[in-house]
Amino acid sequence: MKQTSLFLMFLFLISIGFAQPVDPSKYASPIKVACIGNSITYGSGISDRPRDSYPSQLARMLGEKWEVRNFGVGGRTLLKKGDNPYWKEEAYSQAKAFLPDVVVIKMGTNDSKPQNWKFSSEFYTDYLAMVTELKNLPSHPRIYLCKPVPAYGNRWGINDSIIVHEVIPVIEKIAKKEKLTVIDLYSALSTKSDLFPDQIHPNAEGAGLMAKTIYKALTGNEGILVQAQYPGKPIDWHGFTKYDFQIDRRNARIVIPDKAATGKPWVWRARFPDWHYQMDSILIRKGFHVVYIDTDELLGSPGCVEIWNNFYNYLITQYGLNKKVALEGVSRGGLYVFNFAKKYPERIACIYAEAPVCDFKSWPGGKGAGKGDAESWKLLIKAYNFKTEQEALNYKDNPIENLENLAAAKVPLLFQIGLHDSIVPPDENTYILANKYIRLGGPAMIYPNTLGKQSLQWHHFPIDDVKCSADFIRNSYPEINPKLDSRNYHTMRSKLHNAQMIFEREKKGRVAFLGGSITAMNGWRDSICVYLQKHFPDTKFDFIAAGIPSFGSTPGAFRFERDVLKNGKVDLLFEEAAVNDRVNGFGPETQILGMEGIVRHARESNPAMDIVIMHFVDPDKMAEYRKGITPPEIQNHEKVAAHYGISTINLAKEVTERIDNGEFTWENDFKNLHPSPFGQHIYYQSMKTFLETCWSGFVADDDKLTAYPLPAKLNEASYTKGILIPAVNAKLVKGWQAIHNWTPTDKTGTRDDFTNVSMLVAETPGETLKFDFEGNAVGIAVASGLDAGMVEFRIDKGDWKKQDLYTQWSSQLHLPWFYTMGYGLKEGSHRLEISVLPEKNIQSKGTACRIRYFYVNK
Repeated sequence: MKQTSLFLMFLFLISIGFAQPVDPSKYASPIKVACIGNSITYGSGISDRPRDSYPSQLARMLGEKWEVRNFGVGGRTLLKKGDNPYWKEEAYSQAKAFLPDVVVIKMGTNDSKPQNWKFSSEFYTDYLAMVTELKNLPSHPRIYLCKPVPAYGNRWGINDSIIVHEVIPVIEKIAKKEKLTVIDLYSALSTKSDLFPDQIHPNAEGAGLMAKTIYKALTGNEGILVQAQYPGKPIDWHGFTKYDFQIDRRNARIVIPDKAATGKPWVWRARFPDWHYQMDSILIRKGFHVVYIDTDELLGSPGCVEIWNNFYNYLITQYGLNKKVALEGVSRGGLYVFNFAKKYPERIACIYAEAPVCDFKSWPGGKGAGKGDAESWKLLIKAYNFKTEQEALNYKDNPIENLENLAAAKVPLLFQIGLHDSIVPPDENTYILANKYIRLGGPAMIYPNTLGKQSLQWHHFPIDDVKCSADFIRNSYPEINPKLDSRNYHTMRSKLHNAQMIFEREKKGRVAFLGGSITAMNGWRDSICVYLQKHFPDTKFDFIAAGIPSFGSTPGAFRFERDVLKNGKVDLLFEEAAVNDRVNGFGPETQILGMEGIVRHARESNPAMDIVIMHFVDPDKMAEYRKGITPPEIQNHEKVAAHYGISTINLAKEVTERIDNGEFTWENDFKNLHPSPFGQHIYYQSMKTFLETCWSGFVADDDKLTAYPLPAKLNEASYTKGILIPAVNAKLVKGWQAIHNWTPTDKTGTRDDFTNVSMLVAETPGETLKFDFEGNAVGIAVASGLDAGMVEFRIDKGDWKKQDLYTQWSSQLHLPWFYTMGYGLKEGSHRLEISVLPEKNIQSKGTACRIRYFYVNK
């Protein structure tokens, strides 16, 4: 019996041996992963396939030490006698030529169709043959077999029963024979029918579950999905961010401006995307996107134009790029840009052509003055499906021909040429096309470059005036003025995934709104509450309205315990203080002390709390943004947000730029820093867009709450443990009295919590009040009315300092105001002394001091 147990254990160890995770440290270069499959691998039905197909999501999760490629083809079978065998696809040849280190096979769904499964007896041998062929590649890859995902309907003849009872057992049998790991995608997506919009193909969320399941098989670790705005990996490109990715197994790129120009103009490079990049750099700085897709071997053929059409539709649909594109064709790139433009003239803003091929008989054919290129000529004949060379020579749709529609659309052309180019002679290319185009009424300009060194038989030359070329492209775009995208003003450092998990799983949530009068008043806050209830209809919310007019980050830090945490743990906090931090007179250091105090207090109370910081608008901020200055209080709040990984919504900048964009006006629409209903709606719509971006993903079953780390403090003096202490608790002295239901007698306004409450009051100069406290900061919260006076104070018998309690608004109401008497004190016991002075502000009608609270940072 003991020997039998040991033998079984030995077999178990053998069985898990081939399931050991891949170790990146054993590879000198990134581990190449080939994802072989059908439409589910390809990403059919997912709006942004290059970004959200399972191979793309897997690539982001695996990181820089891995290179994942998608070789999925829709409708394909593993069966060689199936209606569309994967074996015959170019994708399969490319997958093998990739020489992968790892292969993930996810096939079998289409094999379950009746016309295919009639060959079921050959499924085992065909599958085994593919495994063997892949194993024998020179790279000897590790192979993983995936069970197909469930089919939630019998669409297109796909049969879930056959998948479960016949396809999957064969896959398991092959895996056992070949000692291969099986990845159970079927179980991972069972009971997930809501992630299959057409019952067969998982959506982006379902593809994410697939990626997480495969990630665990490859690495042995639980995976965390990595959200992305664009597909591929971000790379620095001459100081800009470039994303390299694949679409339909073709390499592509998109270079992103820091801020998109109005209308999202863009440039499409036909070939040589890094050649003479300086002009593109100018355009990117001006807000242009620059894109490229590798169709190099197709030389502008009809097949190439069709690929370009698909790429064009993807970019304008998925990323909202302008419907008109500026084309750049360098050398042979002329074949691409002119052939695409002739077919779709309505899509073209302009064409920049540099030493362009305009007739392939000239190059690569070499049938004129240029010598041509024999290998490229053969490639062109193949790309255009010409049966003979004579058929190519008889072709009547070169760029120099059929220009009528392009000219009628008045698409401007700029040719940059070298006068003595013998590779692509201008006499056979540029001059012919430009002459015909002008005679047809089309605008064209030729710029001969003569100043720099010419090379490659005068085919390569520096551009004499790069700015002139950039200006040509910029000026070719029509004047348009669409609404600016709110997402440009959102800094996404966290996607509020913890809050989403709690709201969806626990069906309850607590959301707090902390800020000043704009948060206190009806408007955006109410709309966000309604939005949350609609977005999470089964969730019971406890909304905490903690907005108090005139209060900024310092009051917020000291009332946080009382006003925000009063009902217990908070899951999501909205915080704003940028307007009041300026008008309350708090400087740069104390703005950080207050905001960091709020953030750390929040995260110490609940490490998983999601936080959003918002910057609201006022006329001073608008004026500074128009001067190119970021308002100091926004800079300081952003420092805190960046330090703690908190997302921000810059409504101050958004409102300013949308007004400048002509979308609405301050005077007639927004009206005030306390926004009109219209302005409140602007705030709400931007916040809603932010939340929809955050919660566009899904909560997986194995997702867990993330405890946010608490880095070292930006400032050790930050108010991280602020509390309010009722002032009437202080020991009274002569001249001071506790009034337990204070209300003003001068008929001016009041604010909540500062009237009909207990106040410590001295209305005439009197004795010095002493307040003993423990902590490193102290201050007083007063009701500052039209009779507010002056006080002097000191801490621990230090120097006396004066504080005027009268504000510019004191004539209108008894304004709640926070005055910090000291911060950055040594931890321990201290004494604050306060005395009312006989002197007063010239505008004040008295010498009163009415203290509602002492505030202390413990």
